[in-house]
Amino acid sequence: MRKLASRLSFFSAKPLISFCYRTTPPSGSSRTSSTIQSLRRGRPFTTTPSETKPLSLQPTMNLETYHNKEQIKVIERFFDLPLDYNDPSGEKIRVFARNLVPKNKAKTEEEEKDLPYLVYLQGGPGFEVGLMGSSGFAGEIHERGYQTLWLDPRGTGLSTPISADTLPSRLKSDQDIAEYLKHFRADSIVKDCESIRQILLGDKPKEEDKKWTIMGQSFGGFCAITYLSFHGQGLKEVFITGGLAPLDDNPDPNYEWTVRKVISRNKIYYSKYPQDIRRVRDIASYLEGNMVVLPSGGHLTVRRFQQLGIDFGMSGGIDRVHRKFFQCVLLEIHSFTLFPETVLRATNDLELFGQFSYKALQNIEHSQSFDGNPIYAILHEPLYCQGKAPRWSADRIVQKNPQFSWEHVKELSADEPIYFTGEMIFPQMFDDYANLRPLKGAAELLAHDSSWKPLYDLQQLAVNEVKVSAATYFEDMYVPFELSQETAAKIQNTEQYITNQLFHSGIREDPKDVMKHLFQLSRREFA
Repeated sequence: MRKLASRLSFFSAKPLISFCYRTTPPSGSSRTSSTIQSLRRGRPFTTTPSETKPLSLQPTMNLETYHNKEQIKVIERFFDLPLDYNDPSGEKIRVFARNLVPKNKAKTEEEEKDLPYLVYLQGGPGFEVGLMGSSGFAGEIHERGYQTLWLDPRGTGLSTPISADTLPSRLKSDQDIAEYLKHFRADSIVKDCESIRQILLGDKPKEEDKKWTIMGQSFGGFCAITYLSFHGQGLKEVFITGGLAPLDDNPDPNYEWTVRKVISRNKIYYSKYPQDIRRVRDIASYLEGNMVVLPSGGHLTVRRFQQLGIDFGMSGGIDRVHRKFFQCVLLEIHSFTLFPETVLRATNDLELFGQFSYKALQNIEHSQSFDGNPIYAILHEPLYCQGKAPRWSADRIVQKNPQFSWEHVKELSADEPIYFTGEMIFPQMFDDYANLRPLKGAAELLAHDSSWKPLYDLQQLAVNEVKVSAATYFEDMYVPFELSQETAAKIQNTEQYITNQLFHSGIREDPKDVMKHLFQLSRREFA
């Protein structure tokens, strides 16, 4: 690890790591990224110097505005934007963003216009953003005098959502579907943001007022780094939480580290709940010998049951998988639903009835959102790719560790646990999940596609002048800490708040702590 700055601070008497430090990669001469030239509401524009076809971008419908009980003005904004920015006058998709204006910071419409924008980029990929208010980290942001824009990334929520039943009728083959889905990665999401920025701020008289601040959680942080790479001229500042993306050209390095962390979390789980070794083995044995159909028509296989371990990386996730009533926070979803116990409930059902009850199956299914958010499964590995094919990276690397294989573990002694998997996508998921099955052929094509365009410009990141303030979690199971530090060293003007007291969902677990440290870092006060 590089030398730490002297601003090392401890915030409790418990053993912890919680500190901020400065990252200073080598500096170099400045360079200009490609830019959107002149995008205005209702006026022609050119997306990059090499794209000369004019396109008029306008919201698709009149704005709908209302106030919630927390004195937040809500503006629902819709935009017609190009599916493919290389063909800006071609097929369009709808992109939705919810604009929140804190009324205690702006009493009049003129004051509203003067409030700076902070754009929130959602984690995932493939998840929408729920309606926020004046509490949690949204409230912390509003109290700092920002109006916020909460983007449903293309393919999610109200932004031309992707599912097997909503794909355009012109897509006749798996290859057609695969080519269509390639337009839903971070590079296209960032171009959507730039288009919207020009629509909302392009008429400002001062160049600095045409810029905005962005905040990316998890995959949203990956998008933020793509933004810095190619459109940094539109940014005032960047905040990242749990999202300092690995800058490799394929997902293998990420999963090599991730599997180690998932193994570590499994050991903690079984150490805390040793009786679950037998319980989980009994469940696996039952699932192996019985066809269990979930309410949606999907199949509850051993491998699907193991995927409950994705929650191990969230605060309280180990307890939730075992037994507790809980608020299911699968990755970055903002809609919270109560679900009862999983392992304990399933075991109890087998003992009482010799099968799983409908309620137990419903609980498991509701904690796995891949059916409703298929982009997560289809593009999760390609989101790391630049000129390389992912080739089912997680599946290949997990197979190196036989403790994840029921075929292996069932032959071992009864005190040997089978491990849960983590944030990993497997080809078999396109059989086990009912609404992923129609997309199986396209997913297979994308898994072997090596034509993915660049997501990051390392030369530009090395001379970056935009302030980047990041919250990084030492125990992160989804974005490996070790790779995050390599990334931080490659992005000039990056500062970090590092803690081992929060997990990947820290922005929701303790929003006051995280936002306080991010805004402290933003001041760049080193004395």
